[in-house]
Amino acid sequence: MDSYPRYQALDTLNSEGDEIGDTGAEHLANALRLNKILCTLNLNDNEIGASGAKHLAYALRMNKTLTTLNLGGNETGNSIGPLGAEDFADALRVNQTLTALNLEGNEMGDEGTKYLAGALRVNNTLTRLDLGWNEIGIPGAKHLADVLRVNTTLTSLALQTNRIGYAGAKHLANALQTLTTINLAGNYVGCEGVEQLANALQENQSLTTLNLEGNQIGDAGAEHLAHALRMNKTLTTLNLDYNEIGASGAEHLTNASQENRVRKAFPSFA
Repeated sequence: MDSYPRYQALDTLNSEGDEIGDTGAEHLANALRLNKILCTLNLNDNEIGASGAKHLAYALRMNKTLTTLNLGGNETGNSIGPLGAEDFADALRVNQTLTALNLEGNEMGDEGTKYLAGALRVNNTLTRLDLGWNEIGIPGAKHLADVLRVNTTLTSLALQTNRIGYAGAKHLANALQTLTTINLAGNYVGCEGVEQLANALQENQSLTTLNLEGNQIGDAGAEHLAHALRMNKTLTTLNLDYNEIGASGAEHLTNASQENRVRKAFPSFA
C-alpha cells in the first residue's frame, strides 16, 4: 500500500473475494505495519488461512489507525481456524485502535473462541465482534458469557448459525449487561433457551436489538418473550422469523408490543 502513490491516501480498502490467499495477506500485513492512513480493510472471502492470519495479526500489534477489519468467509481450504484466532487474540491484547472485527465463517470452534474471549478480558477498544458460522458450541458460549461479565466495551456480538443450544443461551442470558446488539439466529436455542433469555430481558437495560431468527421457539417461547416485553423498556428490534410461531404466539407478541418500544418485531411467523 505505501509503495504506490494511489494507495497512500486510501482510508478504505475493499479486497473482498480477490483470492489473495496467505501470500497476499502477508504483503498487506507488511504494509499495514507502517501505514498511517487506512481505517477499514475488507478481506472477506479471500482463502486466507492460519499463516496469513498470523501475518495480519502481527501487523495489528503495530498499526495505529485501522479501526475495522473484515475477515469473514475464509474457511476455504486452509481456514484461519483456532490457530489464527489465537494470533488475533494476542494482537487484541495490545492493539488500541481496532473497534470492529469480523471473523465470521472461519472454523474457529470453541477453542478459537476461548482465545478471543481471553483477549477481551484486557482489550478495551473493540466494540463489535462477529463470530457467526464458526461451529461454536456450549463451551464457546460459556467463554464469551464469562468475559461479558467483566468487559464493558463490547456492545455488539454476532453468533449467528452456530450451535450454542439451550445451555449456551442460558450462559449468555446471564451476561447481557452491556451489550446493545446480539445475534443468535440459527442456534437451536428452542423454547427453553428463549425462556432464559426472556427472564434476562425483564431486567435488562442495555439491549436494543435481539435476533432469534430460526430457533424453533414455537408458541410457548413466543409467550415467554411477550411476558418479558411487557417489562422491558429498551429493546427496539426483535427478529423472530422462521420460529414456528402460530396464531397463539402471534397474539401474545402483538399484545405485548403495544406496551413496549419494539418497532420492528415480528416480520414473519413461518
